[in-house]
Amino acid sequence: MIEIDRYNARILQSLSADGRISNAKLANSVGLSPSACLRRVQELEQKGVIKGYRAVLDRESLNRSFLAYVAVGLSNHGIESQREFEKAMSESHEVIECHNVTGSIEYLLRVEVSGTNEYKKFHAETLGSIPHVSSISTFLVLDSTKDDRGYL
Repeated sequence: MIEIDRYNARILQSLSADGRISNAKLANSVGLSPSACLRRVQELEQKGVIKGYRAVLDRESLNRSFLAYVAVGLSNHGIESQREFEKAMSESHEVIECHNVTGSIEYLLRVEVSGTNEYKKFHAETLGSIPHVSSISTFLVLDSTKDDRGYL
């Protein structure tokens, strides 16, 4: 377990906002020497606090502006049914996130596609072909006023 002191907290906050910040700028912004800052970043990476770095992509530029959250219920709650569903979702390029949740459904999906025709195809050919899928509820995202995934 690593201690998240004020310096580590600042480092994580800065890297969350800009994963490409240079070590010199990062060190200056958190009030450390470049060598001390680099050691801390490397320790945060080695301990698994920092799992990786990502680019934030523009969905519209990639023709994936249709965003939906999909609640999926299974008729069989056994581990094999879950594994089968999760494997199918991991192989689906339309599914960006797949979460096993509690409540009246088993899974919550984040789905990104180009439009309604592609979503209809995903709904019928992917979700509709998986045994034990008993319910599908789609929530179309009209606008996202806040999206801080990856930020502290």
